[in-house]
Amino acid sequence: MKNISKKLIVTIALLVLPVLASAKPYEGKKVLFIDSYHQGYAWSDGITAGVENALKETGAELKIVRLDTKRNTDEAFKAEAGRKAKAEIDAFKPDVVVAADDNAAQYVIVPFYKGGSLPFVFCGLNWDASIYGLPTSNVTGMLEVTPIPQLIDQLKPYAKGERIGFLGPDVETARKEAQNYKKVFGMQLTEYYAADYEDWKKGFKELQQSVDILIIDSDGGLYNNHKDEMTAFAKANTTIPTGSTYDFMAHCALFTYAKVAEEQGFWATKAALNILGGTAPADIPVAQNEQGKLIINMQIAEAVGLNLPFEIIQSADQVIE
Repeated sequence: MKNISKKLIVTIALLVLPVLASAKPYEGKKVLFIDSYHQGYAWSDGITAGVENALKETGAELKIVRLDTKRNTDEAFKAEAGRKAKAEIDAFKPDVVVAADDNAAQYVIVPFYKGGSLPFVFCGLNWDASIYGLPTSNVTGMLEVTPIPQLIDQLKPYAKGERIGFLGPDVETARKEAQNYKKVFGMQLTEYYAADYEDWKKGFKELQQSVDILIIDSDGGLYNNHKDEMTAFAKANTTIPTGSTYDFMAHCALFTYAKVAEEQGFWATKAALNILGGTAPADIPVAQNEQGKLIINMQIAEAVGLNLPFEIIQSADQVIE
């Protein structure tokens, strides 16, 4: 019995030890995450959550650097933010870097690391990475492509015509979105770029009178302290079908077909872990986001006087009542 017990103990140990050894397979490895924007901006927070979830139980050390270029759009500020991020990278000495959104690519990857030895995985790059000369031997990632055809398909049955409006903040990302709607999907748009919240309200009302469908872009994280007011304003002033592709804008749109920020951060960090495991960045193909969720705002539907079919409501991932 003693011999059997000893053999059993040895067998169990041989089975358990590899599990224990692999419980934190990236212990001692360092991952640095560059957020182009700021904590509290819903899109950035979602990507950050994806990064953190992908690193759970891996043992890898995470450092986050935020460029804060959504609230600070001056060219000199963005360039300096890129230089500061480089200093953080050089001091931290990460094994791999995950970089979210266009400004991280433009002001960090391209001027300092493109074609170098430090591996990077980007995410949230809008539509096309080739404008930055990416991917390269040390850089791969996931593009952010807006599911605008899916959103328009939801809105068209309730529109009186085909004129489409676009309302967004007066920032580069919003203009790039509208440009790609026209370039990729051949859409014709009436565009309005708001300088501030009061201007956003003005544009919202003007477009209600001049188009049949209104696409509401991100608020750029610039109007967070106006959310309740925006919600009430949208309910009081919506007269045509409105839609967004950002879940944090669903409070003021009839339909939202939302990109999933967490998908970007999670995919990019899993790719970074593959690189830590020995896969070359060049062997990881550039991907595009695939996930989406349908949100229906019944408050807006009621305000506009729409009786939405039950099957549409049932198909939604979320209903705001």
